[in-house]
Amino acid sequence: MKLFHIITLFPEAIEDYLHASILGRAEKRKILKFDLVDLRRFGSGPHKKVDDRPFGGGPGMVMQVEPIAAALQNIGSRIKNRGTAKRTKKRVILFSTRGKVFTQKEAKRLSKYDDIIFICGRYEGVDERVAEYLADEEVSIGNFILAGGELPALIVAEAVSRQVPGVLGKTESLEDIKGSYPVYTRPPVWKKHKVPDTLMSGNHKEIEKWRKL
Repeated sequence: MKLFHIITLFPEAIEDYLHASILGRAEKRKILKFDLVDLRRFGSGPHKKVDDRPFGGGPGMVMQVEPIAAALQNIGSRIKNRGTAKRTKKRVILFSTRGKVFTQKEAKRLSKYDDIIFICGRYEGVDERVAEYLADEEVSIGNFILAGGELPALIVAEAVSRQVPGVLGKTESLEDIKGSYPVYTRPPVWKKHKVPDTLMSGNHKEIEKWRKL
């Protein structure tokens, strides 16, 4: 079973997506598991504080290193106590605009890990000591800015999950195996727009050639 541990301030914002459709079915079959870790549980004081003002001044608040370290320690202890026969391979990923851009090649690489831990930043960013001393790598999903790391976590989790045997109904469903090409379904004619004749021919060799054009 592959486990995704997602450290976030907003677990409720992503929970429904993870338990739906392909990912949800894979979780029910115990191929995947999603562990949503509410960072507030590890905050300090009566208000479970997880952020503070940036040193050197500037706008906004910065997520503190201590709650994130405590959350990672909690996850690490649970992994250790799971009692698996073989040593677990894990990877800690911090989402950052300065990180390596995520690609299909990276999805394949990450699918080799048993436990993948995502740190979802918010506000003006995350204390740099998280990147330097706690995360194994920083990942970006593109050259644009989002409010937090929750959407990147969903994107990377889904892309990696598709590489796990059994998650998809058929291995052939992977686009890096079958390729990407236009697809059509019924009706064969819609507002005078027809499905290509080749796809209607039943000639599988010609269909294969058409899909490679």
